[in-house]
Amino acid sequence: MDSTGLTLREIPNEDKPRERMMEHGAQALNNAELLAILLRTGTYSESAVRLAQRMLSECGGLRSLVDMSKDQLTQIKGIGNAKALQIQAGIELGRRLSRTKLEETVTIRSPENVADLMREELRYLQKEHFVCLFLNTKNHVVGQETLSMGSLNASIVHPREVFRAAIKRSSASIVCVHNHPSGDPTPSPEDIQLTQRLVEAGSIIGIEVLDHIIIGDQLFVSLKEQGYM
Repeated sequence: MDSTGLTLREIPNEDKPRERMMEHGAQALNNAELLAILLRTGTYSESAVRLAQRMLSECGGLRSLVDMSKDQLTQIKGIGNAKALQIQAGIELGRRLSRTKLEETVTIRSPENVADLMREELRYLQKEHFVCLFLNTKNHVVGQETLSMGSLNASIVHPREVFRAAIKRSSASIVCVHNHPSGDPTPSPEDIQLTQRLVEAGSIIGIEVLDHIIIGDQLFVSLKEQGYM
C-alpha cells in the first residue's frame, strides 16, 4: 500500500502525530497533528495529517470548526459521518472542560474574573453568543445560561428572557457576557442600548446587572468600566 495510505501506522514517521505525542507530549503538536489524532485515519491518497491540514485550510482554521455542523463537516472531501462525529466530540469535550470551573465556587469580584471564566469558551465562536452568569448574594456564580446565539455581527436578546432565567435561579444579581467574533471587543451602539435596557429592567425587578463584558480574541471590555452603566 502507498505510504500515504489509510492508517497512521502506514504513513511516514514525519506524519505520525501519535508517536510524536507519546515522545514529546500533546503540547508539542500543531493543530493539524492534534486534529489528525482525532481523525485517526486519512484517505487512500493522503495521510491523516495531510487530510487535517487540508481540512483546516478549506474551513478557514481551527476556530471555524467550532460552529460547523455535521453536514458542513461531511462536505469536506475525506470526512464522513464517523470523522465528523469524532471532531464534534472533541470540540464538545473542550467546551465542557472550559465549563468545569463552574463546579467550583467561583466568586466574581472584577471584570477580570468574568473574562478569565468565559474567555476560552467564547473567544473562538463564529457567532455572537449572549451568556448570563447568575450570582447569589455573595457574588458566587450559581449558574450560567446561553440565552441567545446571533449572526456574525448581531446578538438579539430580550430583557424578559434574561430576568426570567435569573428569577428561576433566585439570583441576587447577574453579569452579562457576549463575544465579538471579529476579535474586537469594542461595544457597538446596540450593545450599549441593550445594556441600558437590562440595567433599567433589573432595577425595577430588584436584580442588579453588575456588568456586561464583551469578549474579543485577546482583549475584553467592561461596559461598567467604560461608563455605560
